[in-house]
Amino acid sequence: MRHLIIYAHPNENSLNSRLLQTVIESLDKEHHDIQIRDLNKIGFNPVFSMEDMQRQFAGQISDDIKTEQEYISLADQITFIYPIWWTGMPAIMKGYIDRVFSYGFAYRYDQGVQKGLLKGKKAVIINTHGKSHEEYERMGMDKALTLTSDNGIFLYSGFEIVQHFFFDRADKVSPEEVEIWKEQIRNTYSSPVFNL
Repeated sequence: MRHLIIYAHPNENSLNSRLLQTVIESLDKEHHDIQIRDLNKIGFNPVFSMEDMQRQFAGQISDDIKTEQEYISLADQITFIYPIWWTGMPAIMKGYIDRVFSYGFAYRYDQGVQKGLLKGKKAVIINTHGKSHEEYERMGMDKALTLTSDNGIFLYSGFEIVQHFFFDRADKVSPEEVEIWKEQIRNTYSSPVFNL
């Protein structure tokens, strides 16, 4: 299977980086064809500009967006890995969604009805955040995150979400907890849904 990883974290020694390596190792073990788009390393421009907007209206896209859309089009499965900062995606990941998930590529409207155009693609989302699950539940932030990312972006675009991990208290996590998280990731990628 062709698997694309879209990754956003600037620190090569971060917990997110270790989780990325676990995903890569898990997919290698299952003999997937893997492509990685490390948005910070490739210097992806996250700013959705007036020029981008004008191009979209004209049915055109810039070369950098075209490249990313080609990676997505070729993939059967996509993993998104990023931390939750200020209760949302890092700017570079949000900008990636803004620019790459464009009208006519990720979605369109047919007679006023929205249609996701990335149907048939499976997604895993891996997030880390500092607050505990309990705090997020008390605040209602757990539901807000699911609504804005899963419903508002991924399902909206047609993805089948296989798993969405929210790894909490990531800034205070013990090595033992990290190993449990890694095992959960390994189990996801060894499941039959990813190896048909």
